[in-house]
Amino acid sequence: MTAMKDADNRVPTRIVGLGASAGGLEPLEQFLAHVPAASGLAYIVVQHLDPTHKAMLTELLQRATPMPVREVTASMRLELNAVYVIPPNTELTVKDGILRLAEPSAPRGLRLPIDVLFCSLAGDQGPAPLESSFRAWGRMGRSVCRRSRRKEA
Repeated sequence: MTAMKDADNRVPTRIVGLGASAGGLEPLEQFLAHVPAASGLAYIVVQHLDPTHKAMLTELLQRATPMPVREVTASMRLELNAVYVIPPNTELTVKDGILRLAEPSAPRGLRLPIDVLFCSLAGDQGPAPLESSFRAWGRMGRSVCRRSRRKEA
């Protein structure tokens, strides 16, 4: 979880970053099904998906939680008790509580959108972000784990 100030410098919002491989839908649904609707947190979900397929993650996750699940649009402000989902073929970062979308910086096949989000959270929101990867295999999230450990040292 990471702290951020809202536009009026009121109570900080806590952000939970969630990353999943293509096979991580069920763990994401199970996680969100157990989150209280008024948790006081904002949730950002990034999943490795084929950029050419229509995304249905927003609709699928909405069935698992009473919180609103929104696909991120350009310069969207985070709100409490909501879930934000990355759209296909984009990278997602957070800056001062604003979700920012960009075209992928790496060619197809080498993209690490979960790492991009986790590094953004660690860099912008503070030294102790809560980031969770639901993965079946691969190196997803490993560079972030190394970076977070280095920051703590």
